Amino acid sequence: MIAQPTPSIIHHFSSIKDPRVDRQKKHRLQDIFFISLCAMICGADNWVAIEEFGLSKEAWFTDLLGLENGIPSHDTFGEVYAAIDTDHFSLCFSRWVADLATLTEGEVIAIDGKCLRRSLDKASKKAAIYMVSAWAQQNNLVLGQVKVDDKSNEITAIPKLLARLDIAGAVVTIDAMGCQKKIAEQIKRQEGDYVLSLKGNQGNLHDDVKTFFTSSLSPDVASVSYDGGHGRIETRSLRVTADIAWLQERHDWKGLQSIIAVTAKRELDNKVTEETRYFISSLDANDPKRLERVVRAHWAIENSLHWVLDVAFDEDGNRTRKGHSDANLSVIRHIALNLIKTEKTSKVGVKIKRLKAGWDNDYLLRVIGII
Repeated sequence: MIAQPTPSIIHHFSSIKDPRVDRQKKHRLQDIFFISLCAMICGADNWVAIEEFGLSKEAWFTDLLGLENGIPSHDTFGEVYAAIDTDHFSLCFSRWVADLATLTEGEVIAIDGKCLRRSLDKASKKAAIYMVSAWAQQNNLVLGQVKVDDKSNEITAIPKLLARLDIAGAVVTIDAMGCQKKIAEQIKRQEGDYVLSLKGNQGNLHDDVKTFFTSSLSPDVASVSYDGGHGRIETRSLRVTADIAWLQERHDWKGLQSIIAVTAKRELDNKVTEETRYFISSLDANDPKRLERVVRAHWAIENSLHWVLDVAFDEDGNRTRKGHSDANLSVIRHIALNLIKTEKTSKVGVKIKRLKAGWDNDYLLRVIGII
């Protein structure tokens, strides 16, 4: 054998309960996991492709793992992952990431949900699933994910995800769905800060904040930033105030220190549009440029995570549906993405790194963390 694959990636997932009965086990669960992860890193995005990848490198995997019964079939991969408990799988993922990297001081952790569109199965009346993920903007890593329970929504998934993360000293950003008093309280209890987007789901809170910023009491613009490209010019102006005793008296949010208004003016093809969004925050109002960076950082989860999963991993096109397999395959994609982004010797994008790992076994082992 070359070496036994026992880096932290294997150790942290070794507690997953094998769903198979003993008499049906031709392949070790850790081998199934390791082969599928390698295949995912190298561009195999479904069970058939994972089997074919394994077969194409069967001698290499046999030498590496000591396989006694060859490469599992695509049916074996699918049935095993359909039966693995997604909640435990996701918990192992969060523990592994915590060991993988130390968060940057003041890290912005964006939490957002994503629908796996092709997980919808009309024939069996199975709705498409949603995965809520936490993205560390500066560290460029997925910190964890939780599947939204059937007949529930992101509001119930976010507290579960937060409980698995060490957010002390970090700033958590969530869109309006997660703007809930209990979630704000949990973030402060875990020694983090928050910037929460406001819409009409919090009674009069949004209206009160909007009324303040559209009145004569509104503070002056404190920070301005610019962005452009492809003929587009965007100007963002931020206003913020800590003079909110009146608001706290009416609404009483844990740790609330400031309210924020960000107005984005976009110019494209001689057309000008303008939109103002409102936020509540446990951060003070003394550093408006930091607040503007935090607000902008939230959208990194769309560009750096969701968009990459769709473009580089074809997540929206994946039709895996049986049992828990769709959610568990999503976890594998997140593991692969973290490993690819953590590997810094190759200065190319995610898609090319996946190709390179498929071409070069040593590079694949480097991505996995064995060499």
